[in-house]
Amino acid sequence: MATGTMRAVRLHGFGGPEVLREDVVPIPVPGPGEVLVRVRAVGVNPPDWYVREGFPDVPPEVMPRPELPLIPGTDVAGEVVAVADDVEHPAIGDEVFGMLRFPGLDGHAYAEYVAAPAADLARTPAGLDHEHAAGAPMAGLTAWQFLIALGHDAANPFQAFPHRPVPLHAGTRVLVNGAAGGVGHLALQLARWRGAHVTAVASGPHAPFLRDLGADEVIDYTTTRPEEAVHDLDLVLDTVGGPASGRWLRTLKPGGALFPVYLAEYDPEEVAARGVTTSTAQVRSDGTQLAQLGTLLRDGTVRVAIDSTYPLADAAKAHDRAARGHLRGKIVLTVD
Repeated sequence: MATGTMRAVRLHGFGGPEVLREDVVPIPVPGPGEVLVRVRAVGVNPPDWYVREGFPDVPPEVMPRPELPLIPGTDVAGEVVAVADDVEHPAIGDEVFGMLRFPGLDGHAYAEYVAAPAADLARTPAGLDHEHAAGAPMAGLTAWQFLIALGHDAANPFQAFPHRPVPLHAGTRVLVNGAAGGVGHLALQLARWRGAHVTAVASGPHAPFLRDLGADEVIDYTTTRPEEAVHDLDLVLDTVGGPASGRWLRTLKPGGALFPVYLAEYDPEEVAARGVTTSTAQVRSDGTQLAQLGTLLRDGTVRVAIDSTYPLADAAKAHDRAARGHLRGKIVLTVD
């Protein structure tokens, strides 16, 4: 069992990237059902900066109230160095990756070591380095649980009914908005894996990247109104959300569906009048599903793109990069 201290990036207050501060803290001890992972890389995700900012757009009555100081982050890749007595798999020495304890705020990933629930982890696919493995969990599981299989029966905090993916097959017409980002570029590849015809929406410089990932069509939203360029779609996966999400309703054929990944605004009366549906989901940790995604990562069917990497101590710079937007894939922190 590892003992002693480690480096970790913590929040002592809420605000901009400058509130991320490297500290020396005790190495955690794995509890029942947990393993200790020596972290080699950390995936940076939107919830990391939401918690850093103190959830400014969340109504006070439902706002999470994390205890400070807090080690943020959920996505890790590394190797197992200790296991609790009740854990058989993974074993000491196994390379693993996972999204930890999400949708909770106690993943504690921005650190040299993390105590991780064994059920949240999967073996790192052969041939996948730590950086690409760390970029996969949250974005990959989000795409998987929206498009392939939800995988859990937890209450949906965003709607009164469970989310159900649309069956994807040859002939299904899918549009991915924000296709170059973390969720978008993996969702594009999963839809193509299932045989769907995929239209990718992103800014023009991303077009070669998206075609290389398998997009059948790419629409540059800076020069073309995509909601006027496509129609009769079976599914729109909108990874951007927000007040403009309702424009996608007019692109759907009757019976089609709009899946906003982030909070979106649209007219329920227009949804009913057009004979379409809308649905969203809360991604949750799932080592079994991550292992299924891992087989696709291993054989190259799905690839994780890395936008940029930063040392753990430069987590603030990674958050600055995220704030500038127009990401191509994932931001990753490396841990020496």
